[in-house]
Amino acid sequence: MPVSQREVTLFEAARPRLEAIAYRLLGSASDAEDAVQDTFLRWQSADREHVLVPEAWLTKVLTNLCLNQLTSARARRETYVGQWFPEPVLAGDTMLGPADTAEQRESVSMAMLDLMELLPPKERAVYVLRVAFGYRHDEIAAILDISEANSQQLHRRAKQHLADDRPRVEVTAADARRIVEEFLAAAVSGRTEPLVELLADGAIGAGDGGGIVPSLGTPVAGRLQVARFMRGLLRSSRSREFAAGGLVFAAVVNNEPALVMVEGERVIGVFSLEPTADGIAAIRMHANPEKLVRFTRAWAATEDHGSPLDLGW
Repeated sequence: MPVSQREVTLFEAARPRLEAIAYRLLGSASDAEDAVQDTFLRWQSADREHVLVPEAWLTKVLTNLCLNQLTSARARRETYVGQWFPEPVLAGDTMLGPADTAEQRESVSMAMLDLMELLPPKERAVYVLRVAFGYRHDEIAAILDISEANSQQLHRRAKQHLADDRPRVEVTAADARRIVEEFLAAAVSGRTEPLVELLADGAIGAGDGGGIVPSLGTPVAGRLQVARFMRGLLRSSRSREFAAGGLVFAAVVNNEPALVMVEGERVIGVFSLEPTADGIAAIRMHANPEKLVRFTRAWAATEDHGSPLDLGW
């Protein structure tokens, strides 16, 4: 049966929420877009006259498509070149989903998306649907074809697995710019000590180039080691070559401060900083161009990026 304009409109109204669910489940904006498109194809071929609650039907189909995809995605990541990171998403993108509570905002941070990669698929699904989107356990049970008691149990397990005692810090756009400016000033100062002071004990630095762009193959751990690496990276001849033709901005990415490197109309790198009350706990360098496609579109559509940052060279 052909899809009516009303049914297309209904699906498009649900698309932002479906993309946001899929992104939290898959950690990939591009995979999330594909999962939502597959859901639309299922919607087209469904006996829609017998779908009593379209929102529930679409959520069920999407979630189960994502669960199936998670298994194959994890297999692909075992052969991924270098470190695999969740795909960065710029503040304001609807894919980040609801952000009314601190728990919702934290659930889309790089730190939490990293941790969620360790959860079994159904645990991850229950956590995302419950915490980020407020579904009741009876609704989750219907989506995943499990009992309500099992949904509650999976939620408890997920919270235990994701427990992190490190005190997080929420940031505004102004906070992000201040943190990134302090980080840059310390990194290009020529001295290690200022950068060490900004880092938390046990800080890590890691990069994701996907084998396409040279990046940090093995994570660097420890305040001093990370500081030395970042100082060398941002003062290297390659960075100076970029500085001659590129621009650097501060931004909020996945609710964390980030340094965004732009060359022409293309975002070529995102350094996301994980702020805690003890200092910056992680620096994640996103350079895989395949993971910056949506980010570049969102960046181009954003009118005010603020003024470029002075690299001090």
